[in-house]
Amino acid sequence: MTNRNYAILGLISPILFGATYFIMANQRPEYSFLYKLVSELGSLDAPNKWTWNILGYIIPGILISMYSIGLYKSMAEKKSSKLPLIGIFLTGFFLMFSGVFPADLDNRSSITTIFHMIGSYGSYLSFLIGTFTYSKLMKDNNYWKSSNVTLLIFVWLTIASGTWSWFFPNIPSVGQRVNFFFVFAWIAYTAVKLYRLPKENPIPNKLN
Repeated sequence: MTNRNYAILGLISPILFGATYFIMANQRPEYSFLYKLVSELGSLDAPNKWTWNILGYIIPGILISMYSIGLYKSMAEKKSSKLPLIGIFLTGFFLMFSGVFPADLDNRSSITTIFHMIGSYGSYLSFLIGTFTYSKLMKDNNYWKSSNVTLLIFVWLTIASGTWSWFFPNIPSVGQRVNFFFVFAWIAYTAVKLYRLPKENPIPNKLN
């Protein structure tokens, strides 16, 4: 696969997630951007839950994992750490995992809810591992280093969004949207950069 092939996979993921969220959230008059969790669109009692879980979580997760291979190959040297690759790959894998197990919001101790939360937290923790280790790779890469500061700002904004409910307890779910936005902004930004790489070479399927 080429740089642009991988980049397109990376770009499709946030577009699909955002479009699915917008359409499905607006089909439910009782669903509030301010108060409702994103996971409620795919919870066990939600109408069309599998539409959301497949188009909102599972397919975007698979796309991110596939994209992570091309992104890593675009900047890593032979002896580079594999943590950037592993982190972003698992970001997608755990996002997919959370879609396979819809949350039961009436029974938060249920197995399916626990697995869903493992997917959610696992995806974000993997994202932090991947993005912070990518920052080190970017510093040593002439093409990518100009994007490093912007991408780190995105990451720190995802962390800051975790404090949203402390300061705005009356509208707690906005922080989660901010978190999702900047996670996918990181994916989209790097995908655009990958697409614009000056030299278009095939990327080997085998990692060094």
